[in-house]
Amino acid sequence: MTTLPSEEQILALKGRKIPVTEFLTVFSTRVRDNSSILLINQALDNVGLATVPHFANCGRHADVHVVAQETVPEAEPENGSGEDDDGLSTGSLPQHAVRIGDIPAATQGIASVTSRHLLADAIHLMQAMNYSQLPVLDDPYTLPGVVTWQSATRMYGTSVEKVLLNAMVDDPPVAEAHQDFFSLLPMISEHGYLVIRGNDGRFTGIVTTADITERFSATAWPFFVVGEIEFRLRKCLGAKIGSDAILAVQKTGPGKKSGLITDMMFGGYVKLLKGDQQNPALGTLADENWRSLGWSWVSRSQFVQQLGRVQQIRNKIAHFDPEPLSPSLSDDLRQFVGLLRQLS
Repeated sequence: MTTLPSEEQILALKGRKIPVTEFLTVFSTRVRDNSSILLINQALDNVGLATVPHFANCGRHADVHVVAQETVPEAEPENGSGEDDDGLSTGSLPQHAVRIGDIPAATQGIASVTSRHLLADAIHLMQAMNYSQLPVLDDPYTLPGVVTWQSATRMYGTSVEKVLLNAMVDDPPVAEAHQDFFSLLPMISEHGYLVIRGNDGRFTGIVTTADITERFSATAWPFFVVGEIEFRLRKCLGAKIGSDAILAVQKTGPGKKSGLITDMMFGGYVKLLKGDQQNPALGTLADENWRSLGWSWVSRSQFVQQLGRVQQIRNKIAHFDPEPLSPSLSDDLRQFVGLLRQLS
């Protein structure tokens, strides 16, 4: 579990160049998972520090230099076009393909019987486990077929002997774990399932239409919630904060200095409201912006901290991370959108 040191302990790192493993130890962690990265990012942001290279992206044996945020050089986009203030190219697209093996059910194991089992054994297991299909595996690499309720029912409508061999689909749909997820959707829709074979040739799991529905729900929900959060933020802030204040935090560059709340990203919303900033003038403006909102019952520090976490979650999902959000990150979104629904 990540434990945050005091602000004084974090500030003591300023100017040091240390191994990333030693840097993580300061925060009582050795892993860089979603939760620890978000907490460390927020702790650094609170004291105006950053690391070069970013501690979450460098190699395990790399050194990181702890520096003031304003000294971190902005990366130039490879295509020469501008980036938004969250470091994402406008209209950015996924940087990697989603594989069928990214679905948890594809690799979490596979219940099966062998071709030497009785048909009653397969039917009992399907009933007991509430399975719609059951692979017949003679060894981890050999798949003679799959028993489904449909294939078993079809067998009982014929005069053939009621044995496991006759209840099997002997040419079941099989996919390799490295295959593109989206190209396999028509096959899953047609058959209702895919048996997944890993890179070592072993059969590792079954992906069903229920797994696809669950995965799309877990993946799509954050996009819609972050969209609602941004809509409600713009509605709240745009009604109370003037264009001059918005111009003050917008980056310079062609088309960036518009003074419109609709042209801002989450990093800009944070700058509009966060009082403790490296630039004292922006901090003073942020004080005025907060007062103009009239949210006397809302904790400013907590609101800005939540907004910062939402910014980091937004960046994660905008980069099309194949892993769904953790329950704690999903809770962060639920809590913040719930607050905004009361404010707007």
